[in-house]
Amino acid sequence: MTADPSRDPGLVGSALGKATAYADQYDPALLYPIARAPQRERLGLGTQVPFFGGDWWTAYELSWLNPRGKPQVAIAHVLVPCESTHIVESKSFKLYLNSFHGTVFADAAEVQRRLREDVSTAIWSGGPMRASVGVRLLLPEDFDREPLHELDGLSLDRLDLECTQYDAPAPELLSAAFDEQPVEETLTSRLLKSNCPVTGQPDWGSVQIRYAGPQIDQAGLLRYLVSFRRHSDFHEHCVERIFCDIQARCRPTQLTVYARYTRRGGLDINPYRTSHPGPVPGNIRTARQ
Repeated sequence: MTADPSRDPGLVGSALGKATAYADQYDPALLYPIARAPQRERLGLGTQVPFFGGDWWTAYELSWLNPRGKPQVAIAHVLVPCESTHIVESKSFKLYLNSFHGTVFADAAEVQRRLREDVSTAIWSGGPMRASVGVRLLLPEDFDREPLHELDGLSLDRLDLECTQYDAPAPELLSAAFDEQPVEETLTSRLLKSNCPVTGQPDWGSVQIRYAGPQIDQAGLLRYLVSFRRHSDFHEHCVERIFCDIQARCRPTQLTVYARYTRRGGLDINPYRTSHPGPVPGNIRTARQ
C-alpha cells in the first residue's frame, strides 16, 4: 500500500512521488532529511537504541565538470552513521547528486569534501553534529577493482517450505531453541522484499543475519523475512525492525543484521545494525546490485 506524503509530516516537503525538475547546478538545499525518531518510536525504542551501525550508500551516477569544462565521473561510497538523528530521503539525494553535473569543481577532492559536509549537515538537521559521514570516491582508473561478492553464510533459501504471509512483518513466526546449547551462525536470504512507503515501488534485497545464542528456527526466520513482501517502509527502517524482532523473540547474545538492496535511480542503500561495536562491513556489491 502506498502512503500519502501529504499526511506524513516527515515527507511534506519531499520530492518523493512528485514530478520534479532536475537541477544542473550544485545545490545542497535539495537534500531532504527525514527524522529517524518516529519510526523508532513505533518499534518501542527511545533515544538510546540497542544497536550500532550505519547505512552504506553507493552512488553510481556522479559527474561534474573540471576547470576546463570537461565532464568527470566517479562512484561515491557514503557511510551514514545510524546514530544520526535523520536519514536523507533517497530521491532528494539523487537530485542533489544530479546537481553536480553542470558545476565546475577544482578536483575530485573538492567534490568529496562537499559531499561529506552537505550530507553530514543534513543527517543532523540543524542539531549538533556528533559524527560526520564517511565518503570515498572511486575514480574511473579504479573501476575495474570494484569487488563483487555474495553475502557469506548458510542460505535460508535452500529450504523447501510453504509461505503464506506477505502483508506485514510477522514476528510471531520467529522462535529459538532456548533449552538447547547456544550456537554461532550466519544465515542469509535473497528473498527480502518491501515497498517504498510513498511510491509503492518494490525494493529488492539480500540479508545476512549473524548471531550467537539460542539457535533460531530457520524455517520460521525465512517465513518471517518473506512476510515483508508487501510491507511499505524505508530500507533503514526495515532492517531496524528485523533486528528488534529477532532480538525480542530469539534473545541472541550477539546479533548483526546487514541488508543489501538493489539500486534504483543509480543509488543503492545497504543498512547494517549490530548489538556489539566492531569493524564496519565492506561496501561490496552483490551480483544483483
